[in-house]
Amino acid sequence: MNKTERQLAITLELQRSKVHRAEDLAAQFETSVRTIYRDIQALSEAGVPIIGAPGQGYSLMEGYFLPPVGFTAEEAVALLMGTDFIEQRLDAEYGSVSKSARRKIEAVLPEPVRAESARVRDTMRLLHAGEPVTGRKEKDYLGQIRRAILERHRLSFTYLKKMPEADGSRKSSREVDPYGLALVQGNWTLVARCGLRQDIRHFRLSRMTELAVLEERFSIPAGFNLSRYRPPDDRNLHVVVRVNLNIADKMIETVNYYLETTEEREDGLLVTFRIRQLEELLPYILSWGGDAEVLEPVSLRRRVREEAERMFKRY
Repeated sequence: MNKTERQLAITLELQRSKVHRAEDLAAQFETSVRTIYRDIQALSEAGVPIIGAPGQGYSLMEGYFLPPVGFTAEEAVALLMGTDFIEQRLDAEYGSVSKSARRKIEAVLPEPVRAESARVRDTMRLLHAGEPVTGRKEKDYLGQIRRAILERHRLSFTYLKKMPEADGSRKSSREVDPYGLALVQGNWTLVARCGLRQDIRHFRLSRMTELAVLEERFSIPAGFNLSRYRPPDDRNLHVVVRVNLNIADKMIETVNYYLETTEEREDGLLVTFRIRQLEELLPYILSWGGDAEVLEPVSLRRRVREEAERMFKRY
């Protein structure tokens, strides 16, 4: 941070909080107390109304705001919650940047707006239910992948697929051209052209291991735009299930991605799903127990019966 940046940051910090000691500012900006004294003097000579109280610290004269940016309380809440989200969900580099941005936003808010935005913000919360086992690894991978996308470097990794191949294996080695990142239902997903499949594929970061950024570079096709990109819908298998009405809400919340239509009848809720593979829906159907019955296809009815028989033998 150069002198000009530091002096602006000091002004914003004084605006954000009422009183700051020179020692605290020196620690925050990783400089000497003597340098802070010189910065305060330079700011005062430039017309910034800084008040110094012996034994207490420095503060800004009431009513002084820099820069003249106006936010409503609702706008401030939106910005501040955005920094909270970024700190939680992105890698360490952006976590640090988001904290800095939050301090600057708070600094430019007039006191009444700052107080009101804090009051509104206290009534809402971005829930981050604990750090998963792979959380630290995913954040580290997120930073590496983000930089690889910006610098156009290929990636290699081992991927644990959701569904096994014919030989029962779920692991595969991939080399990809990373196009972008998307947060899908709380999970970071890489959108990339896969060398193995010769097409665009999606990879959850939580399923990656042995990630490596390669020296080899790539070019994103001229027509590709992540904001307009929509993956092809290849869910071509239809499944019809009848569920008891008392679990209908739970069922819809659990598998809303696969759900196609619902029809309420006297004997229960008739639900149609569209899926890629029967195994995708099987764990959910088993979790509903006797409150659900697969009507079609026959092949899925058979799979449910086989799995139920396996469970019966275990118990």
